[in-house]
Amino acid sequence: MRVAWIILVVVPVLSALSWGTGGCTEPTGPRTVANEDLTIKVPAIKEAARDRDKTAVAQLVTDLESDDPALRMYAIRGLHEITGQDFGYEFFADVEQRRPAVMKWRQWLEQRQGRATGASTAER
Repeated sequence: MRVAWIILVVVPVLSALSWGTGGCTEPTGPRTVANEDLTIKVPAIKEAARDRDKTAVAQLVTDLESDDPALRMYAIRGLHEITGQDFGYEFFADVEQRRPAVMKWRQWLEQRQGRATGASTAER
């Protein structure tokens, strides 16, 4: 009787519990600043900043408007590292206080993108 109870009750319970441990793996997905998973996005921001990867700038400017203050902090740090600019942006400020600096970032980005487009058009 005792062996039957172990087989019928304990073994299925232990099996079910072992399924839950399968989720404790390293995050997957592309390591990119556009990834929505912060466990992937934050290391990607750090890497982009370290490499001064200008292709990350547009996404980092977008991230300045995130609801997550930690993401905003990483975004402005990355932008400062890549561009040398901060435009007075403070990640801990409220939305209204951050807005003027975000607008400056958007204008800066538009100017850079306009130059890039103009250069490629002039080469044709």
